[in-house]
Amino acid sequence: MTRRILIIEDDEETREFISRGFAEEGYTIETAENGRDGLYLATDGGFEAIILDRMLPEMDGLALLKSIRAAGLTTPVLMLTAMSAVDERVRGLRSGADDYLVKPFSLQELLARVEALLRRPQEQSETTLLTCNNLEMDLVRRTVRRGTRDLTLTPQEFKILEFLLRRKNRVVTRSMLLEGIWDYHFDPKTNVVDVHISKLRKQVDFGSEVPLLQTVRGAGYMLADA
Repeated sequence: MTRRILIIEDDEETREFISRGFAEEGYTIETAENGRDGLYLATDGGFEAIILDRMLPEMDGLALLKSIRAAGLTTPVLMLTAMSAVDERVRGLRSGADDYLVKPFSLQELLARVEALLRRPQEQSETTLLTCNNLEMDLVRRTVRRGTRDLTLTPQEFKILEFLLRRKNRVVTRSMLLEGIWDYHFDPKTNVVDVHISKLRKQVDFGSEVPLLQTVRGAGYMLADA
């Protein structure tokens, strides 16, 4: 079985060095060169392990790691850093890192450490129930409930709500939705996102005192665990 590894590293030479080494060992590699793109890929899921640089542009490695764990992802994360101080390693481990490796490093040691992480039993299997306040989505039964009320969603609305639930309490931009749901890697200048969000909001928040699906003006949308 092919294993997918995400490498989040801003230094091009280091990123390519790691990518080549893991690809030669049969891994499927995806990469990001900044924290923002790294977080987007990481929270999209499907990776067996993440190799994360400590110092990144646009979003610091520690902040990225905390966001990954806050999203409920248990993917093993090995953090790379040029900082060798014990306190720095402790900060990384307490933020959710599973292992720590100081630069410069041996590729063989990095491979061995990642293989060791992959041999560890996962603390929990991938969740099949996504929640936000009293909103529940069962990914196995393909059902959605808000309190005692069953929601009737179209397949597209289900996909959008799942996308938002996996990123609850974080702003999701129109671009993220266009790419993640419709596979548009450009802005088609359409109101398709707004139309679907409007219909979804009527389903999610109808008759509820606490609105969950919020519009963040000038930024996007957020499913807030109010």
